[in-house]
Amino acid sequence: MSNINVMKPIIWALLLLIAMALPDYYIYTSYIDQLHNIAVSILWWLPTLIAVSAFAAAQAGIYHNAMFRTFFGISMACATPKLVFSLVDLVLGSTIAIIVAVSLIAAIAYGVMYGWRRIVVRTASCRSSRLPSAFHGYRILQLSDIHIGTFLQNPKFITKLVEAVNRQQPDLVVFTGDLINTDAHELLPFRKVLSQIRAKDGVLSVMGNHDYCEYSQDAAQPIHGRRELHAHRSRRLLEYLQEKMGWRMLMNENVMLQRGSDSIAIIGVENIGKPPFKSFGNLDKAMTGLPADCFKVLLSHDPTHWRRGVLNKTDISLTLSGHTHAGQVKIGRFSPAKWAYNEWGGKYTEGSSMLYVSLGIGGTMPFRFGAWPEINIITLEKE
Repeated sequence: MSNINVMKPIIWALLLLIAMALPDYYIYTSYIDQLHNIAVSILWWLPTLIAVSAFAAAQAGIYHNAMFRTFFGISMACATPKLVFSLVDLVLGSTIAIIVAVSLIAAIAYGVMYGWRRIVVRTASCRSSRLPSAFHGYRILQLSDIHIGTFLQNPKFITKLVEAVNRQQPDLVVFTGDLINTDAHELLPFRKVLSQIRAKDGVLSVMGNHDYCEYSQDAAQPIHGRRELHAHRSRRLLEYLQEKMGWRMLMNENVMLQRGSDSIAIIGVENIGKPPFKSFGNLDKAMTGLPADCFKVLLSHDPTHWRRGVLNKTDISLTLSGHTHAGQVKIGRFSPAKWAYNEWGGKYTEGSSMLYVSLGIGGTMPFRFGAWPEINIITLEKE
């Protein structure tokens, strides 16, 4: 098994090298080689070599976050425009290929400079006959995937986010995981401003895959016990800071919300990921003690959990998730997240069960195009 784990990042890196090198080779042989300039030739191939090396390192758990940022940045800035240029050049010629590639670079530049700042509010409704009358019109505000470490150099964005949340005057705020990138210390400069989020029934949160603090430089060290020790300490700090912020973390547990004699259940599970993401959650434990006929809302970071463990297996009416970011790129209803997730953004219903997937706020890189940072308002309605 250990040999398989070692070989997996190498195999993926080789496949990625082939995929990224083909456009490089096409453009090089068609245009670059004609310049007969060694320096230009070396610079042409260098981004792909760096990107593939960074990807392999990230997959192997070596400086995961920094390596992933390097890979993602180069892929956006270099590899994707090269691929698009090559495909268009083959079909429509170099003039149109240049126009398309330049347009793509402009879109990427917009996403890097402005797109990640553009907060939008999206609304949806959840209709159910199970909902008590007292909760008709109840407004749940969902936040997800803040990745707070990305904004260490841009703290005003988080202030803007909190102000936007409070303008909505929700009944309840829920956070569906990935508050940090790699380490709980990222949260320290933002504890005060995030504690200013207001809702009648407070703020409830759950853990996402990044919140287990296993992607940091220290957590990736192979020294025996160091990885586990660092991750454990960072998780404890994250729990402490959220408590001080007034956020209640639901760690495989539930809370009942009351309106007179009526009540609904909010269930929170730790991350239940689809491989390669780890699972720590226990839905059965989280639902312990709940009345069979009550209206139930589940907070679960990974949307694949809905189809794997909620739909047709429980009587949960509403599941709120995040995780996908829509790949941080969305054009109409297209997103590269479609290639990895059946449910990647927005509202999905089957029978009496509804899933809402938030595209989240941040990411490990400050970039968004189309998949703008979003605040989600879900209004409960009695059917």
